[in-house]
Formats: sequence, structure tokens, C-alpha cells
Amino acid sequence: MPKTRYEDIYKDLKQKIETDVFAYQELLPSENILVQSYRCSRNTLRRAISRLVTDGYVQTMQGKGVRNIYQPIAQTAFTIGEIESFRESAARNGHRSLTKVLLFTEFAISEGQSLYTGFPAGTDIYYIQRLHYLDDIPLILNHNYFLKEATPGLTKEIAEDSIYQYLENILHMTIVNSKRIMTVEKMTQIDEKYLKMNAEDYNCMAVVSSQTYNSDGVMFEYTQSRHRPDYFRFYDNAVRRSV
Repeated sequence: MPKTRYEDIYKDLKQKIETDVFAYQELLPSENILVQSYRCSRNTLRRAISRLVTDGYVQTMQGKGVRNIYQPIAQTAFTIGEIESFRESAARNGHRSLTKVLLFTEFAISEGQSLYTGFPAGTDIYYIQRLHYLDDIPLILNHNYFLKEATPGLTKEIAEDSIYQYLENILHMTIVNSKRIMTVEKMTQIDEKYLKMNAEDYNCMAVVSSQTYNSDGVMFEYTQSRHRPDYFRFYDNAVRRSV
């Protein structure tokens, strides 16, 4: 599925906001100027602006224009409303990222695994354990289950680089939505070992479980992300709907 024009405009405006091309609290160029600059329709531009509003980057002000309200978050944060890779999140927050693959294997989903992953029993998957570092600190231990049929050719080297970049740019997959559940769970021996945490100081983990779907309606990924609690912070921008 080809990317739409409004997505390109959204990404360009977002990048300019994040890099201070448009300064915090200042108005973006007028709608007329942006329409001419991007050579697009007003509806296309307004759709891109609407998404920036939803993501908490700008605020529309009637009679005045669109104001930049984006502020970088000092502590690492992962957005709830978007599907974002670890590398993308790190870059957005101005941090160095590194991913190490601890385990890369293949197997068929068991009856027990089917209950929590959502994959039918017998489904062939790639199972990957990955440790994500931010500024040389191990922060997240990921347990990834990827549907083998939907992600052919996945390798350890790709998993250490960027799986989503491979899926989107090489396999031309369109990643659409992700269902997420956030819980607090007891720390395991694996968590303690790889995330360098002292059980006397921390006995729990912030855990985000997600089922992610592509444009064909296929759930191609189940992931359990286990976060160090002292660095865990999720960011969302809530919009009140008109009654």
C-alpha cells in the first residue's frame, strides 16, 4: 500500500518541529504558504496538521494559526499513540541506541503460548530476545514473536539493526496498528541479569505487551517489552472529544 501525500507532509513538518526549524511556541507558516510549499491541497495539509495536533506537536488557534507546542522530554519516553521502533524513539529523544540479540530461534507456538501471544497453536514464528541500550545503559528486555510467514528472511543481523526498517523498506509491509496492555510484574532472574538491576532495590518491572497488525489485517508480531522501572516513562497526548 503506497504512502499517502499527507503522511510525507506530516513527517516533514514533524522533523522540522523536532529540530527547531519551527521554534517552540511560535506559529508555523500560514496555511497558504505551506500549501504552496508542499504543492498540495488544503485538505491534505489540514490532515497532516490534524495528526500533529493528535500527537501533541502543535495547537490550532482560531484566527491566529498553528502554534508549535512540542518540547523534547529529558527522560527517555515511548509514545503510546504511535508505533515507534526503539531506534526511532531514541533518536527522537536525542539518545544513542544499541540493540543486542541474546537469542534468535524458530519454533511452532504451543497451546500455552497461544493463550498469551494470540497466535494459533502450531503457528511457525521467529522468537527473538533483544536487549536495548540507551546511552550505554541496558533499559529494555524484549521478547519478540514474529509470524514467520509474514516476515520471511528475518535474521539476527536484521534484529540487531532495525526489524521495522526491514519490514517496511525491504518487504514493503505497511504496519497499521498495535493493541497494547501495560502491567507491573515481578522481576525475573533474566531481568535482573541483563538489565543490571539489584533485586533489593527493584522487585518489579513495567511490562508492555503488544499485538501488532499489518494492512492485510494479519497479526505479524507479539512482543513483551520489559522496562527498568527507574527509566520507564510512557508519553501520550490526550484529546477531549466533543460530546
